[in-house]
Amino acid sequence: MRINEEIRVREVRLIGDDGEQLGIVSNKEALQIAMDKSMDLVEIAPTAKPPVCKVMDYGKFKYEQAKRDKEARKKQKVVEIKEVKLRPNIEKHDFETKKNNAQRFLREGDKVKVTIMFRGREITHAENGRVLCLRMAKELVEESAVATVEREPKVEGRNMIMILAPIKTIDS
Repeated sequence: MRINEEIRVREVRLIGDDGEQLGIVSNKEALQIAMDKSMDLVEIAPTAKPPVCKVMDYGKFKYEQAKRDKEARKKQKVVEIKEVKLRPNIEKHDFETKKNNAQRFLREGDKVKVTIMFRGREITHAENGRVLCLRMAKELVEESAVATVEREPKVEGRNMIMILAPIKTIDS
């Protein structure tokens, strides 16, 4: 934002410090009005014809804006990616435990990266890993209704990776 002498236009639409429209005035006149009130002339809409300027305390304005930005950042939730690692020949109970962990992560609002780790020659039977990924997706998407598949299962090196995203609820 440009302030005071940085504003280099002939005429401006002026708004007083109380929010009242003062009309279109010359730049010098607007600066004089701001100086008389010991305030700053701040350009708030530079693309308008003529540009809109307001008489205000610029230091106070910057402080208030920083406070609003900080408050907005505080309310933001950073979505993390949590990882659940499985092996292609995992036992039923271990699978349930991993599924419950993934379900908890999704309910907390985090994304889940499901990784099937292949060792040795297991990679030749990648379809077993795909079946496992799809089973995990089916249980979390259809039965629990806590996720959507963001990325389909895909082999990357010796791992198969699938990403699940949490379903947005009304209250979040």
